[in-house]
Amino acid sequence: MITLTRAAAEQIRKSAQETSLEGLSLRLAVKRMEDGSFDYGMGFDAETEDDLRFKSEGVNVVVSPAYMEMLNGLTLDYVELEPGSFNFIFLNPNDPNYTPPGDG
Repeated sequence: MITLTRAAAEQIRKSAQETSLEGLSLRLAVKRMEDGSFDYGMGFDAETEDDLRFKSEGVNVVVSPAYMEMLNGLTLDYVELEPGSFNFIFLNPNDPNYTPPGDG
């Protein structure tokens, strides 16, 4: 399962509207780097027949089955990391560099 926070979903909808990409799903991907860490990707894309589909906070999310083992349990959030600087963060218990919120 993949979950979006309310803040992430709002920003995704806003971005889709600003770029005239409403109607497309949010595609999430991940690549395991040489050091074992995860490198994430996301963007708007059309669904394919093989995609796994999720809906969270009203946003359609698609993932290739090849990435599901690494992404299962992921929460995508949109947070202010520094004053005035908002970013998407991937909270993924499968990521070897993951630290649960409040533990770091």
